[in-house]
Amino acid sequence: MSADRKQVILGAYFPGVNHDTVWSDPASGSHIDFASFEHWARTAERGKLDLLFLAEGLRLRTRGDAIFDQDVVGRPDTFTVLASLAAITEHVGLAGTINSTFNEPYELARKFASLDLLSGGRAAWNVVTSFDAPTGENFRRGGFLAPSQRYERAGETLEAVRRLWDSWGSDAVVADRDGGRFLRDAHVGDFAVQGNQFDIAGRFSTPRSPQGHPVVLQAGESPAGRDFAAKHSDAIFSRYQQFDEARAFYADVKARVAKAGRNPDEVKILPSAAVILGDTEAEARDRHADIRNRQVDPLTSIVLAEMVWNRDLSDVDPDGPVPDLEPTPDAPKWIKGRAPLTQDAHATAEAWRELGRAEGLSLRQVVTKVFDRNVFVGTPGKVAAEIERYVEQEAVDGFILGSHVSPSGLDEVVDRVVPLLQDRGVFRTEYTGTTLRDNLGLEPAERFGEPATS
Repeated sequence: MSADRKQVILGAYFPGVNHDTVWSDPASGSHIDFASFEHWARTAERGKLDLLFLAEGLRLRTRGDAIFDQDVVGRPDTFTVLASLAAITEHVGLAGTINSTFNEPYELARKFASLDLLSGGRAAWNVVTSFDAPTGENFRRGGFLAPSQRYERAGETLEAVRRLWDSWGSDAVVADRDGGRFLRDAHVGDFAVQGNQFDIAGRFSTPRSPQGHPVVLQAGESPAGRDFAAKHSDAIFSRYQQFDEARAFYADVKARVAKAGRNPDEVKILPSAAVILGDTEAEARDRHADIRNRQVDPLTSIVLAEMVWNRDLSDVDPDGPVPDLEPTPDAPKWIKGRAPLTQDAHATAEAWRELGRAEGLSLRQVVTKVFDRNVFVGTPGKVAAEIERYVEQEAVDGFILGSHVSPSGLDEVVDRVVPLLQDRGVFRTEYTGTTLRDNLGLEPAERFGEPATS
């Protein structure tokens, strides 16, 4: 691995919570059986990837009053899956998406510290907030918080969790067999946290973990989200994937990190991406067209349009023009369980109509184009070169790779693209560290707050 070339960070997410997954594909396996998660994890570690990433939803997606079963539903609990994967892997990081709105700091701190301990320092927390009232109905407090309060709670939650992690010093456990003394003093784990969201005090029960603080990820997009990520996060799971917009996002967030008094290198920018390969460029393009056709089938195209219109579009022909119907953004939510689109619904609908007229596209074709994710399409050599270009020219620090099928979709990338990145000297050939922070090139957690001297 070349020391003078910027290194690519590669993670992998397990697909299955949105329309990018084609669960009806003959190559797709179970999204529930542990064997699928095991195959995925072993493939990632075989490829020397940095981390595994699990998304999670707290409510099944519905359209009207019915479950939308074009999405995969029924994903097992994140902590259970990651703890199980910790037992069958040795190096790859284990990142879980856990909500800060409906979980308490003590519980969050204990679960992530436990995962970090049991995995030997490989845990990561993707901090997310709740965005809708229907999700809140599943929890005691119900409802949901306004955006400003969600970030306030998320910030206080993260600060409280870090306070609990720091309540154990790295030398708190003495384990003196001869003297009969296990802990260095009687106040290990003491904590007190007060703020607008919390007033808690007690004793944290879990010793300091190998990383001190598990790695913290966040998916900031709004100005408030970007500021939150710049202040609190070790990595950002970005949605900005096209080169120019990715580079602009990268520059903006790195500047915010510096403004927050941190080294910009301490925050890694990691958008998601898919890879579609072919032995020739033509073969890869044909595969891409076929996959997109199955990802955005007629019903899915209607459902994605309904996210803008917020009304039942069952009577609209997906292969006809974008409808002239006006959206009803103030009506009760027709699609529940999906993150809402933040743009103006009326302006978006008109922009879709203009796109359809200008390029002669049907509604389904417009939806396919609008919702197209960053996909590296081409021969293995071309894809490896593109991944290196994004990193070398500071559009990203790396990618979280996904596929339209699980669990085997990652295999092709590991077998055909990763070796080329290794040959280019921009990706490891062996793991050299022991923790996820080592994998990502991050400094020890003490940089974010000295551990308590308990």
